[in-house]
Amino acid sequence: MPPGHSPCATPSSKARRRRIQARIPPAHAHGTGNTWQDRGVTTQHPPAVIPDRLFDDAHAEARWRARFHAPRMSVPDWALDAPDANIYVSNASGVWEVYAWDRATGEHRQVTDRPNGTLHATTSRDGAWIWWFNDTDGDEFGSWVRQPFAGGGAAAPGVPGVHDGYPAGLEIGHRLVAVGVSTDDGSELFAHADGETKRFYASKDDAGIAALSRDERLLAISHSEHGDSRHPAVRILATGGFGTVADKWDGEGKGLTPLEFSPIAGDPRLLLLHERRGREELLVWDVENDTETELRLDLPGEVSAGWYPKADALLVVHFHEGRSSLYRYDLATADLSSLDTPKGRIGGAGARPDGAVEYSWSSAAEPPLIRARATDGTDTVLLTPPGERAPRSVPVTDAFVEGTGGRVHALVARPEDAGDGPLPTVFTLHGGPHSADEDYFSAYRAVWLDAGFAVVEVNYRGSTGYGSAWRDAIEGRPGLTELEDVAAVHGWAVESGLADPARCVVAGASWGGYLTLLAIGTQPDRWAAGVAGVPVADYVAAYEDEMEQLRSFDRALFGGSPETVPAVYKECSPITYVDAVKVPVLVLAGDNDPRCPIRQIENYLDRLAARDVPYEFYRYDAGHGSLVIAETIRQTAAEVYFAQRALHLR
Repeated sequence: MPPGHSPCATPSSKARRRRIQARIPPAHAHGTGNTWQDRGVTTQHPPAVIPDRLFDDAHAEARWRARFHAPRMSVPDWALDAPDANIYVSNASGVWEVYAWDRATGEHRQVTDRPNGTLHATTSRDGAWIWWFNDTDGDEFGSWVRQPFAGGGAAAPGVPGVHDGYPAGLEIGHRLVAVGVSTDDGSELFAHADGETKRFYASKDDAGIAALSRDERLLAISHSEHGDSRHPAVRILATGGFGTVADKWDGEGKGLTPLEFSPIAGDPRLLLLHERRGREELLVWDVENDTETELRLDLPGEVSAGWYPKADALLVVHFHEGRSSLYRYDLATADLSSLDTPKGRIGGAGARPDGAVEYSWSSAAEPPLIRARATDGTDTVLLTPPGERAPRSVPVTDAFVEGTGGRVHALVARPEDAGDGPLPTVFTLHGGPHSADEDYFSAYRAVWLDAGFAVVEVNYRGSTGYGSAWRDAIEGRPGLTELEDVAAVHGWAVESGLADPARCVVAGASWGGYLTLLAIGTQPDRWAAGVAGVPVADYVAAYEDEMEQLRSFDRALFGGSPETVPAVYKECSPITYVDAVKVPVLVLAGDNDPRCPIRQIENYLDRLAARDVPYEFYRYDAGHGSLVIAETIRQTAAEVYFAQRALHLR
């Protein structure tokens, strides 16, 4: 799955969020071919080497590839008023695409079929239509289209009169559709009703459609008119004329995230996330009566939630120290009861009309399953994708390391047959930066383990799930702050005997790719090689070329633009330190990437080419990641093989 916000996170492209989405693990594979020779590039960078096989043993070779090929699927999402009309995304065809599932007939069918895949989709409330976002070759610039749920019709424009752009939210009612679009000029929000489309909001700042009430009288939008898109405010509009019903902003450094309105018609309660006490918690706001209820749950870490169908309870997803679990919170009694899910990661969850909860679950050792928990507590497998299930991997353990900014949490995995001596170790740095590594099944982690590497995943400052102060500690000094935590964990790994200090690789995609390039430039004696996927390499050039939503994010993160705080951008940009790089580097990048654009990566590589440093470049004709499984395998093989050669393991 592709990476998430800032250079990694999904822009405010949320369709309806009735089904709770847990944090999506960052992608580690990024494209469809090495095409630099055809692009008129002035410097011909050495291409990445793609091995025919990673392992001499046929069983080991088949096993790592099988983990990527194994069919997977998301938790089904159903139409609000037609719960038999379901959609999900799956890689069953070899590319991540949208599928329809008619529960009444049991029929499953593939809806989309595009060379670079399709990930963002939702249904209309009546179940008649499937909406999906139509971009070009992964560039994330396009428009929403729709086609009949029953099939037999081509995709048509979803909302007439709305220009193309980056997605900024979508809410679909019976009589009204609200859609957000972001361009270099800022954000625009449109509504279509009674055959007419009108723009009802525009701002140079980041904004998006957030939630539509059940009776379609009220619309919640998220905005950053106060100048900080990382800590948004919320506004409620009356859809009759789009006048303001209510505004809510908690002040500097305290964001409000609208989740969804009550599923009961006439009920004006909106469920939100707030961070008034230093972490994300739940708030129920009656927007018409302007009363609110903060839900103080006796749980460590952070939470998200969605409504049960009768609006008498919430389905809560709890995140703590790299793992997630499910709870039911009764709004009348304030009773919080665990649904007793196994230790691991909840990849998504939703409560059906009969009260049953459907969810995705996996752990580092066990591949994902789509399960259903009935109201009597019975838990069964709901859906099994076609084909063979992915081979198991090994579990992760926790490490807690004292760093300069506090205790750093890391997840650690050792190869099954590893001896007691120090191991070659890869430190994989997640994207985001506002994301986190979790105890979930990862074919990417597993192949490094199969290749004999220990794997260390660091939830550095900037990660989510550890409170607002930890997440926001990187403000004003991004990149360098995170690397202080990575250095602390690296020191622990060496001192504990896990990692061989001469054979440590730093790797990551998106924000993790940015940290990788920054690490090999600012910590050149700590690393033996670097693997950077879709990175920020030259931050000033990246700011000039990236989508406006990310410029807004960067201004909030850095404390201004490159024009207003040039010293911060220079200090925190990998290209500043390129002359200090002395270890082999592999860079992977997409021609159509709007988050980490290709020009700034070429700037870095041109500087690298002028020095006597071995490096390789994998350039592909897509965007900020790949939804094509064969391409994922190709690039993963390039990454692991590069590290093996850099460490003289083959």
